Amino acid sequence: MGPRERREREREEIRTRILDAARDLFLAEGYDAVTMRRIADRIEYSPTAIYFHFRDKDALIRELCDTDFRTLAQQFTAISAITDPVERLRRTGLAYAEFAANFPNHYRLMFMTPHPPMDPELTNIAQGDPQEDAYAFLKHVVSECIKSGRVRKEFADEELMSQTMWAGVHGVVSLQIAKCNDPWVQWRPIRKRVESMIDTLLGGMLVEDRRPRLSK
Repeated sequence: MGPRERREREREEIRTRILDAARDLFLAEGYDAVTMRRIADRIEYSPTAIYFHFRDKDALIRELCDTDFRTLAQQFTAISAITDPVERLRRTGLAYAEFAANFPNHYRLMFMTPHPPMDPELTNIAQGDPQEDAYAFLKHVVSECIKSGRVRKEFADEELMSQTMWAGVHGVVSLQIAKCNDPWVQWRPIRKRVESMIDTLLGGMLVEDRRPRLSK
């Protein structure tokens, strides 16, 4: 490895340390309470070193969100090969829940922690590209479900149906992340709860005589 490659690798390692520290602090203390100096102290670097990699705190949170949302979109790669759009939609919900289970801190920051809205002009995510934009992937699958004629007319709005499916699965996984240790609730396995939510939502939105049941 030459000097240039070594410097690039070291640069990426430092960026990763900064991002990991920022994610942990944003979750623990809230976005507004965390300063760039606080992040620098966490990794024992000078604030100047942090600013060399990120212009300000907004740039840092934007990088975190871009990275995490791109990772989420990549979870759907294998699902895109499923021919039946309804089955693909089911699997999208399950993959979303699996991402939350595997990366709970990422999920908390993405969907459970208040932070400034992301300016579409500044994001590095290719918005509308299903390979990078998870919501675009979901909308594309929902659109194909609607075009197949299997969705009831009152739900044949791809934005509404997409947001309803998203909200339902988010409710299950966010409850899992925030409350799964509460001893007074006899929690059922997370996969069972996610499957039940998806099945209930699709059962209500699809044509009645073709209501799905999640395959085992």
